[in-house]
Formats: sequence, C-alpha cells, structure tokens
Amino acid sequence: MNEDAFQAVYDRTARPLWAYLLRVSGRRDVADDLLQEAYCRFFVRNPPGLDEAQTRSYLFRIATNLLRDRWRHHEDEADEEQWSEISAGETDQAARVDVRRVMQNLKPRERQLLWLAYVEGMNHTEIASATGLSAISIRLLLFRARRRAAGLLNPEKTGTMVKK
Repeated sequence: MNEDAFQAVYDRTARPLWAYLLRVSGRRDVADDLLQEAYCRFFVRNPPGLDEAQTRSYLFRIATNLLRDRWRHHEDEADEEQWSEISAGETDQAARVDVRRVMQNLKPRERQLLWLAYVEGMNHTEIASATGLSAISIRLLLFRARRRAAGLLNPEKTGTMVKK
C-alpha cells in the first residue's frame, strides 16, 4: 500500500475508529494510543484486496483486539473527569449526564457492542467480524447490553440498581 492509498483509508476511517475507542475505553489517551497502534498494524500487515467495508471491519477488529489486550492487563479504568470530557460535546445537559452515567456503569464489552451497533451502524455479522464473536452471540449480548443500559437510564421502571 502506498502512502496516498493509506492516507485515503485513514481519512475515511480514523474519526469513527477513534470515537469507538474513546467511548469503549473511556480515556482520550488510550483512544489516541490504540488508534495509532491499530493503523501501524494495518499498514504493516497490508492486507491485499479489501474493499472499503472490509477495510473498515478489519480496522475495527484490530482496535477491538487491542482493547481486549488492554482489558486483560487491567488498564481500562477511567475516572469521572475523563468521562466528563467525553460527554462535553453533547448539546443537552441532561443527556450528557445520562450518557456519562450509563457509560460508566456498563461493562467494556457492553459499551463496545452498543457503540458498534448504534453509532457505527454495524449489523450483527459486522459486529461479529469486528469482535471475533459469533453473530448469534452478538444478538444475545447486544440484547443484554440494551436491557442493562435501559435499566441504568430508568432504574425505577426496571428495578435495576445503579452502582455509585
């Protein structure tokens, strides 16, 4: 892959990939580091013959594996200040507080699945490809993540307790 081709791929995919890494990890520094590492690995591997959708999926798979490696080493802790920074772009104060609270209380895998499905607009097959899980598992895990997020947004209605 020449420099121009790599730059074109980067321009099309960097922003959504960084946003995904930020929301799942909860830390800007982690998102920056993992984004850089994902593109380094992509460039070194130089996978031939991928179309745009396959390239996007491949990059999300690399990023997901990097996140998973980070979780294995227990380096995924984010504090309140970092979550506040993430939500700073939200326009509605109440929505910002709700998003921050929900994201803080979801497990990393739940944040990951919800982000890929609802922000990136990936279907179950694409999410499975990006995460290394089966499409059938994605359906169930996504259902559980949605239910948990809904419980965190409205604990009185669902009886879900929000941890402080």
